[in-house]
Amino acid sequence: MSLPPSAVAGKGGIRGRLRAQVQAEVKAAALRMLASGGPQAISVNAIAKELGVSGPALYRYFASRDELLADLVEDSYRDFYAGLARADAQAPQADAAGRLRALMTAYRTWALGEPHRYRLLFRPPVPGFDAHDERLVLAAQPTMNLLIDALSQSTTTAELALHPGLELQLEEWVARQDRPQVPAAVAQQAISLWAQLHGLVGLEIGGNLGAMGLVPQLFFETEISRLLDQVLSPGRAC
Repeated sequence: MSLPPSAVAGKGGIRGRLRAQVQAEVKAAALRMLASGGPQAISVNAIAKELGVSGPALYRYFASRDELLADLVEDSYRDFYAGLARADAQAPQADAAGRLRALMTAYRTWALGEPHRYRLLFRPPVPGFDAHDERLVLAAQPTMNLLIDALSQSTTTAELALHPGLELQLEEWVARQDRPQVPAAVAQQAISLWAQLHGLVGLEIGGNLGAMGLVPQLFFETEISRLLDQVLSPGRAC
């Protein structure tokens, strides 16, 4: 495989299509390395060798390993969101509990099907990587918005009492997401729900639940029923 300089420059036409094709091949190779050895196994030079080009040739497409990792994270967030959005679209839109159950189940399904990509989303893949870069924060927000939208259907959620300091922080957070109309209590419940989901799925992916002799699916289904009761029951205060 050879990459003439004329094929690298430009964003449109044949050159643009070739660039997109090579970037896709590089990311596919990186994902194979991610699955086999984790983020630290990803090497631009090793990918170049696999694709039959020189390392400098690939650096024309990705300036660094961190840039390649950022693309993988962004792609993963996009796929993660798509999986949850499909489940949400199939759930009864007037039923907050049904939507939330569908979203939580889809969350687990995607994570179990893509464990290496899931881990990539929620921890710095390599030392020095900025996992909170604005580009990645923006990529993560659509998934959180699905939880927020489903929770917004619950009148009890919006009535939850919050510590004034936390309420102000949450109001500032939703304002940064350009969703100032979202009540702070709804934002709190969305973040809380995500945190508990992440804990459950992380334990399952790590084999911790199985090591305890538990059937992860049964444990998960019991927990999400409990979470739904907590989130949607009236009179709960934080």
